[in-house]
Amino acid sequence: MRIGIVLYPTFGGSGVLATELGKALASEGHEVHFISYNQPARLDFFSPGIFYHEVSIPQYPLFEYAPYETALAGKMVDIVKSAHLQLLHVHYAIPHASAALMAKAILALEGIRIPVITTLHGTDITLVGREASYEPVVSWSINQSDVVTAVSKSLKRDTYSHFHVNRDIEVVPNFIDFDRFSKKPKDHFKKAISPNGEKVLIHTSNFRKVKRVGDVLQVFRKVLDKMPARLLLIGDGPERSNIESLCRDLQTCDQVSFLGKQEAIEEILSIGDLFLLPSQTESFGLAALEAMACEVPVISSNAGGLPEVNIEGETGFLADVGDVDQMAEKALYLLQNEDKLKQFRAHALAQAQRFDLNSVLGQYVTLYEKALAE
Repeated sequence: MRIGIVLYPTFGGSGVLATELGKALASEGHEVHFISYNQPARLDFFSPGIFYHEVSIPQYPLFEYAPYETALAGKMVDIVKSAHLQLLHVHYAIPHASAALMAKAILALEGIRIPVITTLHGTDITLVGREASYEPVVSWSINQSDVVTAVSKSLKRDTYSHFHVNRDIEVVPNFIDFDRFSKKPKDHFKKAISPNGEKVLIHTSNFRKVKRVGDVLQVFRKVLDKMPARLLLIGDGPERSNIESLCRDLQTCDQVSFLGKQEAIEEILSIGDLFLLPSQTESFGLAALEAMACEVPVISSNAGGLPEVNIEGETGFLADVGDVDQMAEKALYLLQNEDKLKQFRAHALAQAQRFDLNSVLGQYVTLYEKALAE
């Protein structure tokens, strides 16, 4: 198949999943065309089956805000025609789905049929899409797409709750590529980070308020009061300066490392003892899944789709959003009990294997074939 994948090129979950999906499809012999305003962060190699098309946005004094949706729709029309694409798979509802449907209507006038598969990822539904001015467009885009998927049962429920949707939504979960995400032999790295055997806690995110990175520091402070430990913070974003300030207030800066954006996240996860994800909301929790694939148990909030990934009392523990006392208590329970920690590591890996790339990839291919046959 010749597939166009439209995505945000950032380190966020939707961009990561879309890029990894495209790479996997190309490895299976499909021709994949990525369409975005910048090269996707995870598009770290090229092959004969992978193409990247940059969306350029003309700047005119008339426009206070550049019309990205219009430029994107025009680019999709051009690529569908020039590369003879058979379908468009758009990730994140705003503005990708509506732009793809505009392109579809334009192409139909020229006798070209192009199915649109829309994948909902989370904040496009639970946060951005709930803005009153966006809601009619998001509802229309979902209803008019040929196939719609959501990355968790929780997100599917939220979509039906928040929007006027009258069509089926398929749940296709996020996935993990075990060729990349698995525990690596990085004992020398762990020795450098924790020379005296301190336990290593890890958090990775885009440092937005919804991720509640401040709670990560609060939990870590409580752990640190009971035992030696180190905290590795991976990522960057608008809350970074606030978190650095809180780190100083809590007097934890000597034990906290801000690592910024990292490509080889799996190497850092491989030295972790515990992963913290106290988010306000998570449609799925891809960061938790990546940690579990590297045999790191998870302490998380019970928000959104996280209970579908992090199994209470098996792969880690869940707590109410903001309950840093409960999170710290459960963290210490594992960190102070080596046998229990080892058991949870094994369970985390087993749970992650349920989301293996190869099985999830087949679900997408089946949906593509269904859309092309209709």
